[in-house]
Amino acid sequence: MTVARVALIGLGTMGPGIAARFARGGIAVTAHDVAPAAIERASAMLPVAEGVLDSLGVAAPAGGPAAIAFAETLEDCVAGADLVLENVPEDEAVKAELYRRLDPLIGAGVIVASDTSGIPITRLQKHIAHPGRMVGMHWSNPPHIIPMIEVIGGADTAPETVAAVRDLIRQIGLLPVVLKQDVPGFVENRVLYALLREVVDLVERGVVSPEDMDTCVSWGIGYKLAVIGPMQLLDMAGLDIYRAVSSFLNADLCGRADVAPFVTERTGAGKLGIKSGEGVFAYTPERIAALQRERARKLVAIRRILEEAPAE
Repeated sequence: MTVARVALIGLGTMGPGIAARFARGGIAVTAHDVAPAAIERASAMLPVAEGVLDSLGVAAPAGGPAAIAFAETLEDCVAGADLVLENVPEDEAVKAELYRRLDPLIGAGVIVASDTSGIPITRLQKHIAHPGRMVGMHWSNPPHIIPMIEVIGGADTAPETVAAVRDLIRQIGLLPVVLKQDVPGFVENRVLYALLREVVDLVERGVVSPEDMDTCVSWGIGYKLAVIGPMQLLDMAGLDIYRAVSSFLNADLCGRADVAPFVTERTGAGKLGIKSGEGVFAYTPERIAALQRERARKLVAIRRILEEAPAE
Protein backbone atom coordinates (compact mmCIF):
# COMPACT_ATOMS: atom_id res chain seq x y z
CA MET A 1 0.00 0.00 0.00
CA THR A 2 1.86 3.06 -1.28
CA VAL A 3 0.85 6.55 -0.17
CA ALA A 4 1.67 9.37 -2.59
CA ARG A 5 -1.23 11.74 -1.89
CA VAL A 6 -2.95 12.63 1.38
CA ALA A 7 -6.33 14.29 1.87
CA LEU A 8 -6.35 16.27 5.12
CA ILE A 9 -9.84 17.00 6.43
CA GLY A 10 -10.11 19.56 9.24
CA LEU A 11 -7.33 22.08 9.71
CA GLY A 12 -7.68 23.42 13.24
CA THR A 13 -4.46 24.28 15.07
CA MET A 14 -2.50 21.25 13.82
CA GLY A 15 -3.50 21.18 10.17
CA PRO A 16 -0.85 23.54 8.77
CA GLY A 17 1.97 21.72 10.54
CA ILE A 18 0.75 18.30 9.41
CA ALA A 19 0.39 19.49 5.81
CA ALA A 20 3.82 21.09 5.81
CA ARG A 21 5.46 17.96 7.23
CA PHE A 22 3.85 15.65 4.69
CA ALA A 23 4.82 17.96 1.83
CA ARG A 24 8.40 18.22 3.08
CA GLY A 25 8.47 14.41 3.00
CA GLY A 26 7.40 14.35 -0.64
CA ILE A 27 3.73 13.52 -0.04
CA ALA A 28 1.25 15.77 -1.87
CA VAL A 29 -1.52 17.18 0.32
CA THR A 30 -5.00 18.46 -0.45
CA ALA A 31 -6.69 20.02 2.59
CA HIS A 32 -10.29 20.94 3.34
CA ASP A 33 -12.20 22.54 6.19
CA VAL A 34 -15.86 23.46 6.45
CA ALA A 35 -14.86 26.89 7.79
CA PRO A 36 -13.38 29.23 5.15
CA ALA A 37 -11.63 31.15 7.96
CA ALA A 38 -9.77 27.96 8.93
CA ILE A 39 -8.47 27.56 5.38
CA GLU A 40 -7.39 31.20 5.32
CA ARG A 41 -5.64 30.84 8.67
CA ALA A 42 -3.93 27.60 7.63
CA SER A 43 -2.70 29.16 4.41
CA ALA A 44 -1.14 32.01 6.40
CA MET A 45 0.47 29.59 8.86
CA LEU A 46 2.11 27.36 6.25
CA PRO A 47 5.16 29.63 5.69
CA VAL A 48 5.73 29.68 9.46
CA ALA A 49 5.69 25.88 9.66
CA GLU A 50 7.93 25.62 6.62
CA GLY A 51 10.39 28.05 8.21
CA VAL A 52 10.55 25.89 11.33
CA LEU A 53 11.25 22.82 9.18
CA ASP A 54 14.05 24.77 7.50
CA SER A 55 15.55 25.58 10.90
CA LEU A 56 15.35 21.89 11.83
CA GLY A 57 17.25 21.01 8.67
CA VAL A 58 14.45 18.77 7.38
CA ALA A 59 15.47 18.19 3.78
CA ALA A 60 12.96 17.90 0.96
CA PRO A 61 13.24 15.31 -1.85
CA ALA A 62 15.45 16.16 -4.80
CA GLY A 63 12.55 17.77 -6.64
CA GLY A 64 11.58 19.93 -3.66
CA PRO A 65 8.58 19.71 -1.31
CA ALA A 66 5.37 18.24 -2.67
CA ALA A 67 2.41 20.49 -3.39
CA ILE A 68 -0.14 21.63 -0.80
CA ALA A 69 -3.54 22.61 -2.15
CA PHE A 70 -6.81 23.65 -0.51
CA ALA A 71 -10.14 22.28 -1.73
CA GLU A 72 -13.51 23.95 -1.24
CA THR A 73 -15.42 20.66 -1.19
CA LEU A 74 -14.91 17.29 0.45
CA GLU A 75 -15.28 15.61 -2.94
CA ASP A 76 -12.41 17.62 -4.44
CA CYS A 77 -10.28 17.07 -1.35
CA VAL A 78 -10.38 13.25 -1.41
CA ALA A 79 -10.18 12.79 -5.17
CA GLY A 80 -7.10 10.71 -5.95
CA ALA A 81 -6.03 10.37 -2.31
CA ASP A 82 -4.30 7.21 -1.08
CA LEU A 83 -4.82 8.20 2.55
CA VAL A 84 -7.50 10.39 4.12
CA LEU A 85 -6.43 11.92 7.44
CA GLU A 86 -9.40 13.06 9.52
CA ASN A 87 -8.59 15.92 11.89
CA VAL A 88 -12.09 17.17 12.76
CA PRO A 89 -13.24 18.04 16.33
CA GLU A 90 -12.99 15.42 19.08
CA ASP A 91 -16.66 14.42 18.90
CA GLU A 92 -17.62 10.90 17.83
CA ALA A 93 -20.87 12.07 16.26
CA VAL A 94 -19.05 14.66 14.13
CA LYS A 95 -16.50 12.09 13.02
CA ALA A 96 -19.21 9.50 12.28
CA GLU A 97 -21.06 11.93 10.02
CA LEU A 98 -17.84 12.66 8.14
CA TYR A 99 -17.18 8.94 7.63
CA ARG A 100 -20.69 8.46 6.25
CA ARG A 101 -20.03 11.23 3.75
CA LEU A 102 -16.63 9.77 2.88
CA ASP A 103 -17.77 6.22 2.16
CA PRO A 104 -19.25 6.83 -1.32
CA LEU A 105 -16.35 9.11 -2.32
CA ILE A 106 -13.37 6.79 -1.82
CA GLY A 107 -12.43 3.28 -2.89
CA ALA A 108 -12.24 0.34 -0.50
CA GLY A 109 -8.44 0.42 -0.60
CA VAL A 110 -8.06 4.04 0.53
CA ILE A 111 -6.73 4.27 4.09
CA VAL A 112 -8.78 6.41 6.49
CA ALA A 113 -6.70 7.60 9.44
CA SER A 114 -8.00 9.54 12.43
CA ASP A 115 -5.93 12.06 14.37
CA THR A 116 -8.23 11.60 17.36
CA SER A 117 -6.52 12.31 20.67
CA GLY A 118 -8.15 9.42 22.46
CA ILE A 119 -11.40 8.00 21.06
CA PRO A 120 -10.75 4.27 20.55
CA ILE A 121 -10.38 3.36 16.89
CA THR A 122 -12.56 0.30 17.48
CA ARG A 123 -15.45 2.67 18.22
CA LEU A 124 -14.79 4.94 15.26
CA GLN A 125 -14.47 2.17 12.69
CA LYS A 126 -18.02 1.03 13.44
CA HIS A 127 -19.17 4.11 11.52
CA ILE A 128 -17.34 3.38 8.27
CA ALA A 129 -17.62 0.87 5.48
CA HIS A 130 -14.54 -1.35 5.13
CA PRO A 131 -13.33 -0.90 8.73
CA GLY A 132 -10.17 -2.83 7.92
CA ARG A 133 -8.76 0.27 6.24
CA MET A 134 -9.27 2.54 9.29
CA VAL A 135 -6.39 3.32 11.65
CA GLY A 136 -5.42 5.86 14.28
CA MET A 137 -2.60 8.26 13.37
CA HIS A 138 -2.16 10.46 16.43
CA TRP A 139 0.20 13.41 15.92
CA SER A 140 1.53 15.58 18.76
CA ASN A 141 1.24 19.36 18.77
CA PRO A 142 3.15 21.10 17.18
CA PRO A 143 3.11 18.33 14.57
CA HIS A 144 5.86 19.74 12.37
CA ILE A 145 8.28 19.74 15.33
CA ILE A 146 7.35 16.70 17.44
CA PRO A 147 8.57 13.64 15.48
CA MET A 148 6.64 10.90 17.32
CA ILE A 149 3.32 9.67 15.89
CA GLU A 150 1.18 6.95 17.48
CA VAL A 151 -0.27 4.30 15.16
CA ILE A 152 -3.34 2.50 16.53
CA GLY A 153 -5.21 -0.38 14.96
CA GLY A 154 -8.78 -1.06 16.02
CA ALA A 155 -10.36 -4.47 16.46
CA ASP A 156 -11.11 -4.70 12.73
CA THR A 157 -8.07 -2.88 11.31
CA ALA A 158 -6.15 -4.97 8.79
CA PRO A 159 -2.49 -5.55 9.70
CA GLU A 160 -1.40 -4.22 6.32
CA THR A 161 -3.17 -0.92 7.06
CA VAL A 162 -1.16 -0.48 10.26
CA ALA A 163 2.03 -1.44 8.40
CA ALA A 164 1.33 1.04 5.58
CA VAL A 165 0.90 3.97 7.99
CA ARG A 166 3.92 2.91 10.03
CA ASP A 167 6.03 2.76 6.87
CA LEU A 168 4.72 6.13 5.67
CA ILE A 169 5.76 7.76 8.94
CA ARG A 170 9.24 6.29 8.61
CA GLN A 171 9.38 7.32 4.95
CA ILE A 172 8.96 11.00 5.82
CA GLY A 173 11.59 10.78 8.57
CA LEU A 174 9.39 10.58 11.66
CA LEU A 175 9.08 8.08 14.51
CA PRO A 176 6.10 5.68 14.55
CA VAL A 177 4.99 4.12 17.84
CA VAL A 178 2.72 1.17 17.05
CA LEU A 179 0.35 0.32 19.90
CA LYS A 180 -0.38 -3.33 20.58
CA GLN A 181 -3.83 -2.55 22.03
CA ASP A 182 -6.50 0.05 21.26
CA VAL A 183 -7.02 1.77 24.63
CA PRO A 184 -8.79 5.13 25.29
CA GLY A 185 -6.31 7.99 25.14
CA PHE A 186 -3.71 5.71 23.57
CA VAL A 187 -0.31 5.92 25.29
CA GLU A 188 0.90 9.53 25.09
CA ASN A 189 -2.29 11.09 26.43
CA ARG A 190 -2.80 8.46 29.12
CA VAL A 191 0.64 9.28 30.51
CA LEU A 192 0.10 13.03 30.06
CA TYR A 193 -3.33 13.03 31.71
CA ALA A 194 -2.05 10.99 34.65
CA LEU A 195 0.55 13.72 35.16
CA LEU A 196 -1.99 16.52 34.70
CA ARG A 197 -4.41 14.97 37.19
CA GLU A 198 -1.72 15.01 39.87
CA VAL A 199 -0.39 18.52 39.13
CA VAL A 200 -3.90 20.03 39.07
CA ASP A 201 -4.68 18.32 42.38
CA LEU A 202 -1.51 19.63 44.03
CA VAL A 203 -2.11 23.18 42.81
CA GLU A 204 -5.78 23.06 43.82
CA ARG A 205 -4.85 21.85 47.31
CA GLY A 206 -2.42 24.76 47.70
CA VAL A 207 0.67 22.57 47.89
CA VAL A 208 2.42 24.62 45.20
CA SER A 209 1.69 27.63 42.97
CA PRO A 210 1.02 27.15 39.23
CA GLU A 211 4.27 28.96 38.45
CA ASP A 212 6.36 26.80 40.76
CA MET A 213 4.64 23.66 39.50
CA ASP A 214 5.77 24.48 35.97
CA THR A 215 9.31 25.10 37.18
CA CYS A 216 9.32 21.82 39.11
CA VAL A 217 8.13 19.73 36.17
CA SER A 218 10.02 21.49 33.37
CA TRP A 219 13.36 21.66 35.17
CA GLY A 220 12.95 18.45 37.15
CA ILE A 221 11.30 15.40 35.64
CA GLY A 222 10.68 17.03 32.25
CA TYR A 223 14.35 17.88 31.84
CA LYS A 224 15.34 14.29 32.60
CA LEU A 225 12.60 12.61 30.58
CA ALA A 226 13.63 14.46 27.43
CA VAL A 227 16.85 12.44 27.53
CA ILE A 228 16.01 9.37 29.63
CA GLY A 229 12.74 7.57 28.92
CA PRO A 230 10.60 6.52 31.90
CA MET A 231 11.38 2.83 31.55
CA GLN A 232 15.11 3.60 31.43
CA LEU A 233 14.61 5.95 34.38
CA LEU A 234 13.38 3.00 36.44
CA ASP A 235 16.68 1.25 35.85
CA MET A 236 18.71 4.39 36.48
CA ALA A 237 16.99 5.11 39.80
CA GLY A 238 16.77 1.45 40.74
CA LEU A 239 13.71 -0.78 40.80
CA ASP A 240 14.26 -1.32 44.51
CA ILE A 241 13.90 2.43 45.10
CA TYR A 242 10.76 2.58 42.98
CA ARG A 243 9.29 -0.38 44.85
CA ALA A 244 10.02 1.20 48.23
CA VAL A 245 8.64 4.67 47.41
CA SER A 246 5.62 3.48 45.42
CA SER A 247 4.64 1.13 48.25
CA PHE A 248 3.47 4.16 50.28
CA LEU A 249 3.22 6.97 47.70
CA ASN A 250 0.83 5.28 45.26
CA ALA A 251 -1.87 5.22 47.92
CA ASP A 252 -1.58 9.00 48.40
CA LEU A 253 -1.60 10.03 44.72
CA CYS A 254 -4.71 11.68 43.30
CA GLY A 255 -7.14 9.05 42.09
CA ARG A 256 -10.22 11.12 41.29
CA ALA A 257 -12.31 9.89 38.36
CA ASP A 258 -14.05 13.21 37.66
CA VAL A 259 -12.63 16.56 36.55
CA ALA A 260 -11.26 18.82 39.27
CA PRO A 261 -13.16 22.03 40.18
CA PHE A 262 -9.94 23.90 39.40
CA VAL A 263 -10.70 23.11 35.75
CA THR A 264 -14.52 22.98 35.67
CA GLU A 265 -14.91 26.36 37.37
CA ARG A 266 -12.61 28.02 34.88
CA THR A 267 -14.16 26.41 31.82
CA GLY A 268 -17.61 27.30 33.13
CA ALA A 269 -16.51 30.93 33.27
CA GLY A 270 -15.19 30.79 29.70
CA LYS A 271 -11.56 30.75 30.82
CA LEU A 272 -10.27 28.15 28.37
CA GLY A 273 -6.61 29.10 28.15
CA ILE A 274 -4.71 30.79 25.34
CA LYS A 275 -7.68 30.51 22.94
CA SER A 276 -9.82 32.75 25.21
CA GLY A 277 -7.06 34.95 26.62
CA GLU A 278 -7.24 33.45 30.11
CA GLY A 279 -7.11 30.03 31.75
CA VAL A 280 -4.69 29.20 34.53
CA PHE A 281 -2.81 32.34 33.45
CA ALA A 282 -3.85 35.49 31.54
CA TYR A 283 -2.61 36.29 28.04
CA THR A 284 -2.51 39.33 25.81
CA PRO A 285 -2.33 38.87 22.02
CA GLU A 286 1.26 40.08 22.14
CA ARG A 287 2.13 37.59 24.86
CA ILE A 288 0.54 34.74 22.90
CA ALA A 289 2.59 35.55 19.81
CA ALA A 290 5.77 35.80 21.87
CA LEU A 291 5.08 32.48 23.60
CA GLN A 292 4.49 30.72 20.29
CA ARG A 293 7.79 31.99 18.90
CA GLU A 294 9.69 31.19 22.09
CA ARG A 295 8.30 27.68 22.44
CA ALA A 296 8.94 26.81 18.80
CA ARG A 297 12.53 28.06 19.09
CA LYS A 298 13.18 26.03 22.24
CA LEU A 299 11.54 22.87 20.88
CA VAL A 300 13.68 23.13 17.75
CA ALA A 301 16.84 23.58 19.83
CA ILE A 302 16.01 20.61 22.07
CA ARG A 303 15.22 18.38 19.12
CA ARG A 304 18.52 19.23 17.46
CA ILE A 305 20.36 18.16 20.59
CA LEU A 306 18.36 14.95 20.97
CA GLU A 307 19.06 14.02 17.36
CA GLU A 308 22.82 14.39 17.76
CA ALA A 309 24.79 11.21 17.19
CA PRO A 310 25.73 9.51 20.50
CA ALA A 311 29.30 9.82 21.66
CA GLU A 312 31.43 6.76 20.97
